[in-house]
Amino acid sequence: MATAASFDQTSRTVCVMDASGRLGSSIVHRLLQRGYSVHAAVQNHAGKLSQSFEGLSCNNKKLKVFHSDPFDYHSILDALKGCCGLFYSFEPPSDQPTYDEFMADVEVRAAHNVLEACAQTNTIDKVVFTSSATTVIWSDSNSKAPDLDERNWSDLNFCRKFKLWQALSKTLAEKTAWALAMDRGVNMVTVNGGLLMSPDLTIANPYLKGAAEMYEDGVFVTVDLRFIVDTHIHVFEDIASYGRYLCFNHVINCNEDAVKLANKLLPPSQSSLPQSLGIHQQRISNKKLNKLMVAFDSKHRVD
Repeated sequence: MATAASFDQTSRTVCVMDASGRLGSSIVHRLLQRGYSVHAAVQNHAGKLSQSFEGLSCNNKKLKVFHSDPFDYHSILDALKGCCGLFYSFEPPSDQPTYDEFMADVEVRAAHNVLEACAQTNTIDKVVFTSSATTVIWSDSNSKAPDLDERNWSDLNFCRKFKLWQALSKTLAEKTAWALAMDRGVNMVTVNGGLLMSPDLTIANPYLKGAAEMYEDGVFVTVDLRFIVDTHIHVFEDIASYGRYLCFNHVINCNEDAVKLANKLLPPSQSSLPQSLGIHQQRISNKKLNKLMVAFDSKHRVD
């Protein structure tokens, strides 16, 4: 029986879409560890990750792999059938892998289709929608404000002016999802993650556009894969979770951290930085998430 504070995850079926990405595939594996049955929805171009799920599904009766396209409404409905929850993260299509001025339309359309499908699936109790910290930090007014948190939104015109296409796309998609969720009565929570520190991180990651300004403003935040996976699962299981959650566990605001990241992203010949970049005061807060994660750390962690 479920406690007053969490879902009963036993015998529960959830969908992870897109499960072909680094985050999505990690969420799938953690959910299986926690006893969930999982519909892993992958795009047809998912390649090796899709094949690995196919192999895993042969040995794990709790995993089913669906080839799902966020632009094919019926394929979304098929993946959601019988699920009580959805973990949704957007992966750019293979024919348009980079963020540009056109990506916002693509990501917004995908978010709309997914939320509409959830509204049409009467078994869905909760949606965990992966967004980005870049939906919070970019605005002329934000640079003058005190600590930023989930109540702040990036300014769309500011993003267009400085060609912050990833921030523009994520902000528009999240706002679209919220509008549809509220209109259709879908119970949704967003996880607004910092820069994901995964092994395949490169300088081409679109989150890094404006990195110098983020550093100087004290809002350059990163998140470890394990931490953001734990966050997704906990905000799903905790019935007290609501709204948006800024998700990060490190702030890059001193010279040592900046050098370490540069060494990770760039070859030695290009990674040299000025001797001192200065220390910048942190101006972004994840207190809302920290309060929610206390119980998870002590009671729910699976090693």
